[in-house]
Amino acid sequence: MMYTKKYVVITGASSGIGYATAKAFAKRGKNLILVARREEKLKELEQQIKSIDSTLEVVIKVVDLSVEKNTYQLFEQLEKYEIETWINNAGFGYYSMLADQNFAKTISMIRLNIEALTILSMLYVKKYQDVEGSQLINISSAGGYTIVPTAITYCGTKFYVSSFTEGLDHELKDSGARLKAKVLAPAATQTEFGKVANNVERYDYDKAFGTYHTSDQMANFLLELYDSDKTVGYVSREKFSFELTGGRFDYSGNSSNNQKS
Repeated sequence: MMYTKKYVVITGASSGIGYATAKAFAKRGKNLILVARREEKLKELEQQIKSIDSTLEVVIKVVDLSVEKNTYQLFEQLEKYEIETWINNAGFGYYSMLADQNFAKTISMIRLNIEALTILSMLYVKKYQDVEGSQLINISSAGGYTIVPTAITYCGTKFYVSSFTEGLDHELKDSGARLKAKVLAPAATQTEFGKVANNVERYDYDKAFGTYHTSDQMANFLLELYDSDKTVGYVSREKFSFELTGGRFDYSGNSSNNQKS
């Protein structure tokens, strides 16, 4: 298939980091495919992108990615587009003791944070692993490297995202693939996350954290990761500083105890 344009896909683009990242890529002249459940928010974002650069093409896909079949259908619908960067940003958190958690919400979080991200990552890698300049960026959390009280199921999903993506990057490098896999790990960021995670209508980040980043700041950090040759963009929960590093998890790539091929 001959392509004439390249696109950046952003899931969870209707608010927060995804929303800000879309505008940041628009300022770089990137055509965008925006994925989320709320069509009105995506159309609002489309108008903002057009005000940044009216020549850009913006494709809107209204999808609930917590439903497994929708992930496959989305990727199939995007076959006609050349996707130079795929950003798995869709996800949500849950602050609650395990014994008090709602089963439906917890399972929905696992399906979105882990299952959908894994399926879309697999589909993208299968198609683009040998395409020069392609990038897969998965959004994890500082809670994907640190266990946070009353957020253990959320942290568990994000530990998966972090280790899965770091492992994938090793795998791609070891196999000589051209695609790069990267993980962004924000700390507290002023988005709708706080309301959803705590199941409240209003959430005061100044009261809850005092120190936090804005969505625009995190979008800029994501672009720093995008421009770099590093695997992880990490925000410290203590210092709120941003650093680019190689993998943060131990990797047993050369261990004599590994399964023999």
